[in-house]
Amino acid sequence: GVLSVGVGDRVTARVASTKDGVVLRVKMGRGRDAAAELEQAQQHNIPVDGTVTAVNKGGVEVDVGGVRAFCPISQLDLRFVEDPGSYVGKKLSFRITRYDTERGQPNVVLSRKALMQEERAKVAAEARATLAVGSVVTGTVTSLKDYGAFVDLGGLEGMLHISQLSHDRIKHPSEVLEVGAQIQAQIIKIEKTDDPNKPERIGLSLKAMGADPWDANSASLSEGQRLHGEVVRTEQFGAFVQLPSGIEGLVHVSELTSTRRVNHARDVVSVGDKVEVVVLGIDEERKRVSLSMKAVGAAAEAEQAKNFKPRGGTMGTFADLFNKKS
Repeated sequence: GVLSVGVGDRVTARVASTKDGVVLRVKMGRGRDAAAELEQAQQHNIPVDGTVTAVNKGGVEVDVGGVRAFCPISQLDLRFVEDPGSYVGKKLSFRITRYDTERGQPNVVLSRKALMQEERAKVAAEARATLAVGSVVTGTVTSLKDYGAFVDLGGLEGMLHISQLSHDRIKHPSEVLEVGAQIQAQIIKIEKTDDPNKPERIGLSLKAMGADPWDANSASLSEGQRLHGEVVRTEQFGAFVQLPSGIEGLVHVSELTSTRRVNHARDVVSVGDKVEVVVLGIDEERKRVSLSMKAVGAAAEAEQAKNFKPRGGTMGTFADLFNKKS
């Protein structure tokens, strides 16, 4: 008997009847009224609210205005639901995907996923209009893979490749990210696809948000310079070494050692090894540094030869030696 609304309030309601004026309902009726409203909601694609009451084989039971309905687990959320029991007691909105009365009682099948997809598509359309390469976006990390992380940008999904997570070398995205974290990233790529569900691939970068060690420290490098560094990755073609400045350089397999043929960099060095290298070349345009471990030995030998002095001074002339012997 207590009014929950006042004059001027905005309400969402359903048309229950047009006889003798328009009768509105802000809540679904029960019994026959509920069944009639459910049928109308299915015909006109109107969402309905219901409370999850129990879990059964393959889905959950939902009370919608006193009518027992069924929602398959696959239609309960956008992503796979591992624990449907966690939804029991929750009041949610659904789309009616099936309604019939073949056995006298209403047979109602619901989908929350369909409704969420529709809402997501609307949000995505609004977000899509604002996206551009170079712009900074805010999103939520939804999953982590060995090769990178997926980020929800509000109806759209972006991909953070592992190479774009940090200027430092990392082995797995979990070193810098966790599911549920809200991040800011820069859009570095937008590619159109033929998939209507994902009409574009959005490439993101966290690395672009921070200072590039190359810009700050490349001027300190010079050819022939001897430096110490740490091996951060090994490949068949060579080893990547991180220098003290944060810049990474490549030691090609041919520059790892002069004592034997090398088939893979791991045959000579391992990740984490501290090594000494010589700078062979600097490519400013491609931001690459060529290094050599082999040249360290050669440089050391050259230095020794340069500083070598025979014991007792010079050996003298050939005539001096001849006279000495005679």
